[in-house]
Amino acid sequence: MTTPAQLHGPLTGLRVLDLATLFAGPLAATLLGDFGAEVVKVEHPRRPDPSRGHGPAKDGVGLWWKLLGRNKRAITVDLSSKGGREVLLGLAATADVVIENFRPGTLERWGLGWDELSAANSRLVLARVTGFGQFGPYAHRPGFGTLAEAMSGFAAITGEPDAPPTLPPFGLADSIAGLATAYAVMTALTARQSTGRGQVVDMAIIEPILTVLGPQPLWYDQLGHVQPRTGNRSANNAPRNTYRTADGTWVAVSTSAQSVAERVMRLVGRPELIDEPWFATGADRARHTDVLDDAVGSWIERHSRSEVLAAFEKAEAAVAPVYDVRDVMADPQYAALDTVTTVDDPELGPLRMQNVLFRLTETPGGIRWPGRPHGADTEAVLTELGLDAAEIAALRAEGAV
Repeated sequence: MTTPAQLHGPLTGLRVLDLATLFAGPLAATLLGDFGAEVVKVEHPRRPDPSRGHGPAKDGVGLWWKLLGRNKRAITVDLSSKGGREVLLGLAATADVVIENFRPGTLERWGLGWDELSAANSRLVLARVTGFGQFGPYAHRPGFGTLAEAMSGFAAITGEPDAPPTLPPFGLADSIAGLATAYAVMTALTARQSTGRGQVVDMAIIEPILTVLGPQPLWYDQLGHVQPRTGNRSANNAPRNTYRTADGTWVAVSTSAQSVAERVMRLVGRPELIDEPWFATGADRARHTDVLDDAVGSWIERHSRSEVLAAFEKAEAAVAPVYDVRDVMADPQYAALDTVTTVDDPELGPLRMQNVLFRLTETPGGIRWPGRPHGADTEAVLTELGLDAAEIAALRAEGAV
């Protein structure tokens, strides 16, 4: 575990205002905070970020927020109020980055659009994360990750061929957009080093997931090809599937490399298939998936998972167990990487959660604290902004904080 005194990450000195809710925008801020940025989470005084109430809770405390809110100071400001607007402009003058996910036009309606924010701080980077972007025929619509998973083509290619399109049971599009937003913010900050000026980042959640889906638009443009649902199978190589073992568990096999495909066939006792003319390329093998799945599946179903994993490792063939979270928490490779680390929390005690996203040898990131209670740092942050006790009391009386 990294303590506050130990962490001096590469983004130390960067100040981020997280005005966003739920997942994509807040995740981007979390990723920046993990590497040293000072993140101030700004929530409505009476309507906290809904992520505080998503998923299971312990002792009335939402656990998802402990992950998403880590390394963030929590304050409350009603941005639609006069006093709240003034507080936000004051905070923006001290910040490097503002991340928001209101519908286009909302900040402008409150007098907090780009014109006002950039006037307060010409070096500010404003990251605007919405479902559909800042312009276009859908810009006014409410947008969630589920809609992006549907509209991007992800759902259409996910699932079995004769089953309905399948949505992921977690925030996939939001998470991808969060990663992309953190990258976009760092790109804008790098540009600022040479221009001296900030700029607006326009992040539409429907776009990053389309990027990671691969060359589907190119295939369609050039060949009219529409990728079908193939379940766990691939149109590019085979065998590639999940297979049930003798002890009722599952493993996943991939043969993207020709040499690996050949090793698998020798391992499962079907070396004669290697000599078939169609075995020479991944695409040709994929057209004979039934034969290859039968060969691999019939061998795996006669062996326990531990036997399968040991045999594949000895043969230098690619295999992995299909894990649930219990397996992840016990896996020695994840343990070696400290992928799931322990963080002390004043409310709940020791918590195990995902560690920072990657390791840097010279300037590592770290988790200074998990998500804090709603508004826990309001008074401290406003005091640092120069407001005295009477001014803060007046803002409280107004309902602005």
